[in-house]
Amino acid sequence: MTNSLFAKEGYPFIAYSIGLTVLLTFSAWNLGSAVMSVSAAVAFLLALFVLYFFRNPERTVPADSAAVIAPADGTVIVVEQVSETPLGAPALKISVFMSVFNVHVNRVPFDGKVIDTFHHQGKFFDARDGRASCENERNGIVLEIAGGARIAFVQIAGLVARRIISYPLVGNLLVRGERYGLIRFGSRVDVYLPTNSEPLVKLGDKTVAGETVLARMV
Repeated sequence: MTNSLFAKEGYPFIAYSIGLTVLLTFSAWNLGSAVMSVSAAVAFLLALFVLYFFRNPERTVPADSAAVIAPADGTVIVVEQVSETPLGAPALKISVFMSVFNVHVNRVPFDGKVIDTFHHQGKFFDARDGRASCENERNGIVLEIAGGARIAFVQIAGLVARRIISYPLVGNLLVRGERYGLIRFGSRVDVYLPTNSEPLVKLGDKTVAGETVLARMV
């Protein structure tokens, strides 16, 4: 994903909302209609929200090469060892929930080579629901990192989110902190790490994608 003020996936929404605002404002001005003026005001607020939602800020990746960084802005809702994982083996699972007010551009949590990707159709439970990881619409990436260990990170659609965007393909080399996808609107990302990884966050912690350290690889 390119470096720009707004995520490119939001350009059609931004153009539509701004265009609608201009059209309604012009109509209200020419017709002197109070109803049209209210509609124009609502459209303007919608355009502001769309711009806010698709913001794409720069981030500073920690220098520690063993640090696993947050793939999403949001709140930590899971930190636990789990047995059923996309890795086919037990793993440390850390989940970050994104509300509609968080930045939704997702970033790669660790350096590695993409060895598998998967997409599952599913339901749309609230992303904070425990069933979301295995029953909701989701898209995952499995990385092989230095030393041969594997990690996975999974974008999960939520109650409102209905569109998952992910660009990496099998064979791609990904770099910690780079943008790799986005979810519209409201969702979560699950990260699966080797069981001996050291978690550095707890439930309720706020994360900043590309900057907050979730765990350290041991």
